[in-house]
Amino acid sequence: MLDDFMIRAGLAGIGVAVAAAPLGCFVVWRRMAYFGDATAHAAILGVALSLAFSMSIFIGTMVVALLMALTVSVLSGRGYAMDTLLGVLAHSALAFGLVAVSFISGVRIDLMAYLFGDILAVSRVDLVVIWGGAALVVALINWRWSALLTSTMNEDLAHASGIDPKREQLVLTLALAITVAFAIKVVGVLLIAAMLIIPAAAARPLSKTPEGMAFVAGIIGALSAVIGLRAAYVFDTPAGPSIVCVAAFTFLATSVFKGFVLPYKVVMLTPIP
Repeated sequence: MLDDFMIRAGLAGIGVAVAAAPLGCFVVWRRMAYFGDATAHAAILGVALSLAFSMSIFIGTMVVALLMALTVSVLSGRGYAMDTLLGVLAHSALAFGLVAVSFISGVRIDLMAYLFGDILAVSRVDLVVIWGGAALVVALINWRWSALLTSTMNEDLAHASGIDPKREQLVLTLALAITVAFAIKVVGVLLIAAMLIIPAAAARPLSKTPEGMAFVAGIIGALSAVIGLRAAYVFDTPAGPSIVCVAAFTFLATSVFKGFVLPYKVVMLTPIP
């Protein structure tokens, strides 16, 4: 069954959607969209370092993404504005990565595959990495779900409950780094943030509980992957961007559904300002 490249591509897209769903919900609730985008941009530097030192791209991108996220977390506590730090570090890491790749000799590199993904070239080994990473992220989020929700709603409430919000932020940072590392093969570094944010945002009008939003986001992400792949096959368009386009149309549809069909406002978890 896995001999068909379209089946492997579909399974890879679903694997990314499964991991991105609960993580994307917290990204939306905490208003961390730019944080996720910056972490993904830094992954291209990890690709360059991995190729330079002949190591696994998964490990290289995860380490650089994690270092990027930790650097932002540390510097933001020293008086620097978060958006300024993200803008400087994200684009600097992307630029340094692209420059570093140009210095690597003897290796043929398809930058488009890393920037926008190459889901149709997913191998069986890639599937193992993607689903293994997805299982790790889901297990990590499930383990810390209650504490993450509490710290997201109110930091004072979290402290009163014996929960350290900074520790939960590190958990999200680790989960984000792992997701960026294995999703780079599917949608590329420039579109990873879209797979995190768009399905979760599309699920919000259709959900009444945090758990329901995470579940619906997973369904939307998986359907976007399958439909996007089919559209790319039929219309001969890039697979990664096609998946994101389907997710964007879904967000538009749920927004219209919320505005014209649902006369009431869905009560949802209030994100941290």
